[in-house]
Amino acid sequence: MLIADSQVHIWTDKTPNAWHKQVQTYSVKELLAEMDGAGVDRAIIVPPYFSGDDNGVALAAAQAHPDRLCVLGRWPLDQPADQAVFDRWLDQKGIYGMRFTFATPEQQAMLHQEGALDWLWSGAEKAGFPVMMMCSGHLETVPAIAAAHPKLKLTVDHLGLGQQKDDEAFAGLQTLLDLAKYHNVSVKACTLPIYSTEAYPCRNTHKYLKRVYDAFGADRVFWGSDLTRLPGSYRECVTMFTEELDFLSPADIEATMGRALCDWIGWK
Repeated sequence: MLIADSQVHIWTDKTPNAWHKQVQTYSVKELLAEMDGAGVDRAIIVPPYFSGDDNGVALAAAQAHPDRLCVLGRWPLDQPADQAVFDRWLDQKGIYGMRFTFATPEQQAMLHQEGALDWLWSGAEKAGFPVMMMCSGHLETVPAIAAAHPKLKLTVDHLGLGQQKDDEAFAGLQTLLDLAKYHNVSVKACTLPIYSTEAYPCRNTHKYLKRVYDAFGADRVFWGSDLTRLPGSYRECVTMFTEELDFLSPADIEATMGRALCDWIGWK
């Protein structure tokens, strides 16, 4: 079975935010070693927002290890790009789409301002590549984007969850589930252990995960680790899905652990 992680970060000479491992550099060598130890075959590098909009470190890693790593890169949201930028985006070896965090109040305001990001959604849709977005607390903006751009593949990061834990973390889950009717919307089931105060396998999250799978199906739910935020081991993050979710069939596990993600972004 192919196991592909939908979200990891690497960085060089940067101060990470408090969510991540507090090291100035987390290298591709360290990442690959952890992937090997956990039995992870592939991973998508998404440059962290504390590195700005620089894709260079991630691209160098993906170009050096094309069978194991690829990138969904960043573009400055305050610098609208013309269609030529989007049409050339996939010419960069190792890159398969874009990913945005909407981490600042200014960026979040763009999600709510009518037409402010039409250049982004339209450009990616016409160029034919996917966009991943961390929009926790702003999921209500996604339906209009998905409906207006039906050929744009959108992925919601972290199940749209915020920083709460246990039942409180999933209190607004219905807003995410309502997005399942848009067939161009998928979700990343990333870093589930951080949303639970329980020890592995975080059983109090399983009932909520089942609702997500019932709504979206395993072909639109992508397992991920966000490795440098994990409170437990990387291997446990894998086996929580491959061994502990009794509502997933073997075919579902194969899909959600990597096949569906690679199909979605076009990583052959």
